[in-house]
This record gives sequence, structure tokens and C-alpha cells, in this order.
Amino acid sequence: QVQLVESGGGLVQAGGSLRLSCAASGRTLSRLAMGWFRQAPGKEREFVAAVSRNSDYIYYADSVKGRFAISRDNAKNTRYLQMNGLKPEDTAIYYCAADSHSTAGFGTTPERFDYWGQGTQVTVSS
Repeated sequence: QVQLVESGGGLVQAGGSLRLSCAASGRTLSRLAMGWFRQAPGKEREFVAAVSRNSDYIYYADSVKGRFAISRDNAKNTRYLQMNGLKPEDTAIYYCAADSHSTAGFGTTPERFDYWGQGTQVTVSS
């Protein structure tokens, strides 16, 4: 069983930065593809970024490309989503998710991920 614990959300002004953390337990990151999704009020859950098990492949949604970056700390078994140049339209609850089945790539839809974090609120003021 995999558990994901998120942290790092908060309130920031437009142009600011936040770093979200997703700590995994129950399986090492080398055996999990990971993804980030977000959901704004009244909207569907939206893909943000994903990374393959060995970090060979990383993919970002067009809306965040060049501003967001995924990294990892193997010692802490934790993935990070560094968010720079934040915009008010980035305001949402952010979720990290793990795909325990994909061995090489990853999916970009929620159905591909079988474990989810609790979500963390990111609010960007204008």
C-alpha cells in the first residue's frame, strides 16, 4: 500500500513561488510514476505534470511549461513540484498521485493513477 502526504501549499502573490512536496511511503519512488493534478472550484481535475519512475520522461501541461519543475529527493522518498511565476489562474487544490503500474512512461489522466495525496491549497492573489 502506498501513502502520499503532501505539503507546501499556501497564499502567494502573483509572480511568486511555492514548492509542493509529496512524500511517499510503502514503495520507493523508483517504482512509482508520479503526477500532479489540480482542481479549481467548479472545474474538473486538470493535469499539471508527470514524471516516469526513473525520471527519464517528464511532461508538463502547456499552461505551466517553463514555470513549474519536478524534482526528487531519494533519501526522503519525496517528489517536489517547484512552481515559479505563479499566476492567479494557478489557484487550485493541488494533488500528487502515484501510478504503481506503468514501468516506463506514465499517463496524463486521473484514471491512470491509483494512489492520491490529500491535496494542498494553492492561492495566488493578483
